[in-house]
Amino acid sequence: MKKKRKYILLMLFILAFSIINIKYFQELIPTYKDRNRWEKTGKIIWEVPTSHKLIALTFDDGPSPTFTPQIIDLLKRYKAKATFFVTGKQAEKFPHIVKATASQGHSIGNHMYQHQLISKLSLQALIDDLSHAHKVIMDTTGTEPHFFRPPDGYYDETIVKAAEALKYQVVIWTWTQDTRDWSGISGAEIADKVITNAKPGDIILLHDQGGDRSNTVEALELLLPALTEEGYNFVTLDELVKVK
Repeated sequence: MKKKRKYILLMLFILAFSIINIKYFQELIPTYKDRNRWEKTGKIIWEVPTSHKLIALTFDDGPSPTFTPQIIDLLKRYKAKATFFVTGKQAEKFPHIVKATASQGHSIGNHMYQHQLISKLSLQALIDDLSHAHKVIMDTTGTEPHFFRPPDGYYDETIVKAAEALKYQVVIWTWTQDTRDWSGISGAEIADKVITNAKPGDIILLHDQGGDRSNTVEALELLLPALTEEGYNFVTLDELVKVK
């Protein structure tokens, strides 16, 4: 009887632990609901419907003193433009890299002041953080950013309201072009995914900070010439959203 009671208590403990963990991890997973509703309003974009062979490369979490300069050099070699979603904190550390990026014709987007779990932030906290990052970018580049990518691609009513308050366009990414370059996969695997799924109007998610991004650099060395040969042009988000 005692053994049975211990077994039941153990099972109850495991069940409770599992429920707590499921709830915790659900909070970390980006919200991917109501895409159709948001897409129709134009308040959030994932890609741009177009027949023109244009693609927007985007890089999150930077700048990185190691990898961002390498990426900029590669883009220059292939006459490609991109959009860099910087965090205000990193931009403050490496303003010269942000300036160099902008000076070469790339767009600078807002990725919050610091990369954090934003699903728990109030509207005012979101606005304050976005405003802080906005000021850092403005002071560094002299240009106002217009695009906001929420950390982890999380979106909801509060995110959209915060973006609207500061006149930002929320940008996620083409769902088939989440490269998962942060997961440790090889540059060849990243490039293969991007090339295989490429279509006009894609917004591709990559990272230039947050770990070893040598695989991202390697992927660019493969995908830039391959897609250029297929007739694609790499443009900033500013240019892409203007195309019909």
